[in-house]
Amino acid sequence: MLDAARQVILYTSGKRYADLESDRMLRDAVERQLEIIGEAARRVSLEFRGDHPEVPWTRVVAQRNVIAHEYGEIKLEWIWLVVTERLPELIVLLEPLIPPLPEE
Repeated sequence: MLDAARQVILYTSGKRYADLESDRMLRDAVERQLEIIGEAARRVSLEFRGDHPEVPWTRVVAQRNVIAHEYGEIKLEWIWLVVTERLPELIVLLEPLIPPLPEE
């Protein structure tokens, strides 16, 4: 989840909403990463989710379901809101949950 969220931020760095509207490849890349975030969230154990209620697990999974199954319902304004407001918040919530990599 964290990696995909960071990818979206990287993809959209320096971009505007108009770029998302006009650049099909950018839109596809962002939507794909949002799907990955939601699928990963769905696979997190219920116990872990319960231990970390600060993460909006249900909303993240629901977002994935809309993108994956409701093509006609995807609103670019909503995607942009997720990218610019929700993902930075999600990253802050997820970072403390990821153990540091072992030193080599």
